[in-house]
Amino acid sequence: MSNEELLQLSRDELINRVEKFLRQVEKYDEELSLVIVNRRRSLVVDFNDLLLYDKQLADYLIEKPDLVIESASEAVGRLIEEKDPEYARLVQRFHARFRLSPMERMSIRRLRSEHLGRFVSIEGIVLRQTPPMHYVKMAKFRCNQCGYEVTVTTDTYNSLQPPKKCPQCGAVNSMVFVTEESVITDWQKILVQEKPEETPSGQLPRSIEAVLTDDLVDTVKPGDRVMLSGVLEINLFEPRRGKLPVFSRLINVNYIESLQKEFAEIEITPQDEQEIRKLAMLPDVKERIIASIAPSIYGLDDVKEAIACLLFGGVPKELPDGTRIRGDVHVLLVGDPGTAKSQLLKYVARIAPRAVYTTGKGSTAAGLTAAVVRDGLTGEFYLEAGALVLADMGVAVVDEIDKMDAKDRVAMHEAMEQQTVSIAKAGILATLNARASVLAASNPAFGRYLPNRTVAENVDLPVTLLSRFDLIFIIRDEPNIDRDRTVAEHVAKLHSGELTQGFRNMIRVDLLRKYIAYARKYIKPVLTPEAKDRIVGFYTQMRAKSTQEAGSPVAITARQLEALIRLTEAEAKMRLSSIATAEDAERAIRLFMRFLQSVGIDMETGNIDIDVIMTGKPRSQQEKIALLMSLIAKLEEINNNKPIKVEELYREAENEGLDRATVDKILSILKSNGEIYTPKQGYIKRTV
Repeated sequence: MSNEELLQLSRDELINRVEKFLRQVEKYDEELSLVIVNRRRSLVVDFNDLLLYDKQLADYLIEKPDLVIESASEAVGRLIEEKDPEYARLVQRFHARFRLSPMERMSIRRLRSEHLGRFVSIEGIVLRQTPPMHYVKMAKFRCNQCGYEVTVTTDTYNSLQPPKKCPQCGAVNSMVFVTEESVITDWQKILVQEKPEETPSGQLPRSIEAVLTDDLVDTVKPGDRVMLSGVLEINLFEPRRGKLPVFSRLINVNYIESLQKEFAEIEITPQDEQEIRKLAMLPDVKERIIASIAPSIYGLDDVKEAIACLLFGGVPKELPDGTRIRGDVHVLLVGDPGTAKSQLLKYVARIAPRAVYTTGKGSTAAGLTAAVVRDGLTGEFYLEAGALVLADMGVAVVDEIDKMDAKDRVAMHEAMEQQTVSIAKAGILATLNARASVLAASNPAFGRYLPNRTVAENVDLPVTLLSRFDLIFIIRDEPNIDRDRTVAEHVAKLHSGELTQGFRNMIRVDLLRKYIAYARKYIKPVLTPEAKDRIVGFYTQMRAKSTQEAGSPVAITARQLEALIRLTEAEAKMRLSSIATAEDAERAIRLFMRFLQSVGIDMETGNIDIDVIMTGKPRSQQEKIALLMSLIAKLEEINNNKPIKVEELYREAENEGLDRATVDKILSILKSNGEIYTPKQGYIKRTV
């Protein structure tokens, strides 16, 4: 039968043809039984099965989808009625849903007017979602004077207009809507945006509205990556602006599925898996992975290893009491201008299987987490997912995090530790997943990093945020003749087209992305007893330093212990190993000590003090602040709670061993914290 003859088929002939297909393809007999057992209303048909059985019918589905879908749904209803008449009577309306193959899927930006009325399939990220509403497909009106009934059928576009007067008795405004005898279905609208990795450089991502009906409603949520298929139609729901006959488009969805979260968009073939396994067998695989991260940037081996740990990540745990321990590693880079921080971040955004890149200056709290937006058509509020939600199960790259407004940075606290985003606005109470690793970069507050100051003083970030990073690295631009010559030669070679040593051992970008995706999806390392002993030994050894003498700083806390375990698991993942050995623990400890020695150091005593990161003040400074506050309280008591002279404080402090410079520094900190104020020149007073 030719396509021309197929176009002439009646609805009954199409129903019989689909019914024959469902009867003769064995797997659909079992699927129909599952529909009945699970009390579902839809049968999912694989387009490839239809294509192999009846190519003409498959082609007709693409060209005339409305007619074929309606006929196929009728055929499904008939077959279910044969198997279970009681369930068929209860449901009345069943659906045939067609899943197109990946080969048939299109990019959102390639959809054009020639595709209107055709069956299309797209992939993207759900950005917005309206609350479920109710769509009237067939309305029945009854006259409240004479009881005469009128049935009004609506399509996707027409608004429901009851008759103004009764056709029988002529009574005006007497027609009443009869809910129980009308056909009403659930209705929901979502906005689907193209995936970040498919958006061409320098262009805005495209999006399209999609309408979900009946049992498809509430099957996806903002932040989900979805594949959907349906009929491309003109969006006549949209309010008209002006008199031009110009409309947007929407997809009337027939089938939708939420793609598996663990890097579903990375397709790994058996040949890829073989190549990945072969690469993992190399004895120097870790060194090659680290060398493959931004090979154009010279040096920074520790930073690159930390980024590799971030890309592979640890293993998230779900405890019996419901507590979730994150497996994602967070890394912060603080460095002088011109030290290639942004270049590193851009590279990570490119090689990570799933990454969302944003900058602090161009981000708000709503843009990072989630926003509550009002729908222009219905006036309803709905959620719009932000960068951290869209990066779920991936990497969120935030450049220039110090440029963000303080009120916007607060939004990151929950996302980094609990890995969720909670919203309570406009009557919407929701919690969205944000299980993403955060790689951030910041410039020093004073232009260049000052080695005689703590990291909290050098970086314009609150300590509550600093303490959530597992690793913080300082990248300083210090003149060094030998290193400067090496860097200059490296850059000169790059610009002259020569391949440097870093490029010779690098892993191909496409293979590295698949390697990372494979490791994150399938490899869940378990610590060996030796690795546990090494981590526990290191932790207790570091904690023991705090008990050696009174007033010793705390070198490490339980938060850093969890970070060590995550880093050890990430080191094992790099080898695609299901066990994390003592060697992996040693590498994690070495990396962690580099972080502590560069950031967690009390500049006055030279001791490792985690309070530098956790509270922003080393133990030695905390003691001096406490001493000075007690002196201020003592002098205020002597002066009958009146403001005290700063000169008097200098004299008292000098007797306790505090010089003027130290007192001035502490007074500055206390003023910025709001603990003291200056009522008049040369005097100070406590605020409480």
